[in-house]
Amino acid sequence: MSQLDQIREPVKKELQHFEEHFKKTVKSNISLLNIVMNYVLRTKGKQIRPLMVFLISRLHGTIGESSYTAAALIELLHTATLIHDDVVDESYERRGFFSINALWKSKVAVLIGDYLLAKGMSLSVENGEFDLLKIVSKAVREMIEGELLQIQKSRKLNLTESDYYDIIRKKTATLIAACSACGAKAAGADDTIVEKMWCFGEQVGIAFQIKDDLLDYDHNGITGKPSGNDIKEKKLTLPLIYTLSNSNQSVNNKILKIINKDNKNPKKVQDVIEFVIEKGGIEYAQKKMIEYKDQALLLLNDYPDSQILESVKLLLEFIVTRKK
Repeated sequence: MSQLDQIREPVKKELQHFEEHFKKTVKSNISLLNIVMNYVLRTKGKQIRPLMVFLISRLHGTIGESSYTAAALIELLHTATLIHDDVVDESYERRGFFSINALWKSKVAVLIGDYLLAKGMSLSVENGEFDLLKIVSKAVREMIEGELLQIQKSRKLNLTESDYYDIIRKKTATLIAACSACGAKAAGADDTIVEKMWCFGEQVGIAFQIKDDLLDYDHNGITGKPSGNDIKEKKLTLPLIYTLSNSNQSVNNKILKIINKDNKNPKKVQDVIEFVIEKGGIEYAQKKMIEYKDQALLLLNDYPDSQILESVKLLLEFIVTRKK
């Protein structure tokens, strides 16, 4: 049994049922929409977010219809944002498969993303889940703010560590926060607990994003070299931000020149990666990631030992140790 299978075990049946539930949720009378959505479902990822919803629901009570609505709402939002991101970034690959915009062009991709967002709102209203809609609407707003903040701050290539945390808290962590908050709310938890679970998910989400950024500096299985995609896309992430903040201006100018003008040169990108590794940027980011994971774990101290609690803790461990 893999680590992820072990984590899923307490909610295995619910996750299987959710797959069928989600297929029905996105089914339409429009054949093109069904074709695209069938492709999306075939190329789905690890489904960490629905897993988080179900685990947190079980941690606070039972999994009922509200939990399935919460998981579907989160998955609709997450899928929509991935599709829109690929259009904005002009990315033609997602998880090793062609992106929606690569196969059906940007106009269809944008409309599919819009449809999924609208479907999430209507699903909440139809089921009377206004509290869940309120939580997810907050997440949508913050995710858009995070994207715009990143565009605003990244233009000058002078991101501070504080800027970085502001961006990833809104862009990534807020959706995982919505998972845990919705999971608790769906199980009938009171507002204090729901807020606590939002904070829990936020810490998990920040650790998740730092891990994503670290993977860009990790050796991949094809070339044996780090991908350096963030550098190629002129994105300043924590390892590089830390390194630049602890180097002299003349060195920084050389590095920033590579990122700005030579970011498509594989040799130059590798030079930046080696510079970050040599100056301790990777070690620093790993340390901060563990700090956020530990802060999340502290919020679980009041819960009695159980198989569900163990799965939640294992999920945190998986997030910071995964290889992709």
